[in-house]
Amino acid sequence: MMEQSKKQKKNDPRDAAMEILLDMDRTGRMSSGALQDGLRKLQFTEKENRAFITRLVEGTTEYRLQIDAVIDHYAKKKTDKQKPPVRVILRMSVYQMLYMDGVPDRAVLSEAGRLMRAHHLENMTGVVNGILRSVQRGIEDGTVDSVRNASLSLKYSTPEWICDRLIRAYGEDSAERILAAGFSERPLTIRVNRAKTAKEELKERLIKEGLSVEEGLLAPDALRITGVDFVRKLPGFREGLFFVQDESSQYAMSTLGEVSGKKIISLCAAPGGKSTMLAERGAVVTARDLTEEKTELIRENAERLGLNLAVEAHDASEAVPEDKEAYDIVIADVPCSGLGVMGRKNDIKYHITPEGVDELVQLSGRILEAAAKAVRPGGILLFSTCTLLPEENGLQAGRFLGKHPEFIKSEEKQLLQGIDPCDGFYYCRMVKE
Repeated sequence: MMEQSKKQKKNDPRDAAMEILLDMDRTGRMSSGALQDGLRKLQFTEKENRAFITRLVEGTTEYRLQIDAVIDHYAKKKTDKQKPPVRVILRMSVYQMLYMDGVPDRAVLSEAGRLMRAHHLENMTGVVNGILRSVQRGIEDGTVDSVRNASLSLKYSTPEWICDRLIRAYGEDSAERILAAGFSERPLTIRVNRAKTAKEELKERLIKEGLSVEEGLLAPDALRITGVDFVRKLPGFREGLFFVQDESSQYAMSTLGEVSGKKIISLCAAPGGKSTMLAERGAVVTARDLTEEKTELIRENAERLGLNLAVEAHDASEAVPEDKEAYDIVIADVPCSGLGVMGRKNDIKYHITPEGVDELVQLSGRILEAAAKAVRPGGILLFSTCTLLPEENGLQAGRFLGKHPEFIKSEEKQLLQGIDPCDGFYYCRMVKE
């Protein structure tokens, strides 16, 4: 009987979620990697349990700033001063009370007490219970709503400096639409692999599997899928019939026009979406990235798709002498703050700082300088990011063009999530005279 009890505890989804959140608290890891490793380690195979754990981990992480403000309103000791297990239990519990309507408050309070005892924190159980009961009353009397809507930053659980920069760049209305988009349900977007199948064939196959599939709005080979639990289990994944790639990225590549036979190099290329898309269209592609781990990921994806391209490990900020004016098209998809994909990477907003943005601007500037040396006369340099900040995008392109009169801007576009039907993305296409 005792063995059965231990087994049940081991397989309790709240215990699993707590272990994952503690790992993130301790190491500073992103939720995507921690969640993937945690589910594999804990061997949760039931779809219902996996869904509960995923929602609890991602939701607690996504709303962390707002949740902490609510806890701090009622607790004598601020959240960041609490012991990690206490902090995680409070955050998980408040998230469930605020955003998981299917979970009764009594279950939240009971499970919080159990988790406290399981982590030998009996002396703090009364304190945690008191905070949660205060939150419960605050939800009922509207106090909690006042706390979490006190500012744009708290309403959308996004650091204030990011909100300020978005307002400065796009105005308050657009900034709020961008932030709100991070919390909306968004489909999985794939690019159909023309080399192996037709879009209509793949669409029909996915629909037969009970998935909701719609045509893309920006890119001709895009399909939007809802109801996806695990990408690798989708029909056609192992056969290489598609690649997961947002429409913003597909759209930017499609602006290059006919690429068959052209010599192209893609820098900072992992996981290989842009490189494989161009190889699929007949280009002679070289894909480079910094580490062997990243280049191996590109190779794996190219092999799955049945496409041939050269893959090399190289620091994109350093020019290669033999590359001088060697390519028809050079793609510099530079490292950035990633604020255009906040809805897909729900904790990226907590990992970037103003100082980090400054460092990224310096790095991307060096990459652009190195990339420019590889463009042949009459060739194209395509500069792109998946972020929204002007200093990383338009201002960066402007600085580069000011130093390089031999390059002429032929097209520039900033896509914004919540306003455009895709992730946030920027590109600037420049032609070398």
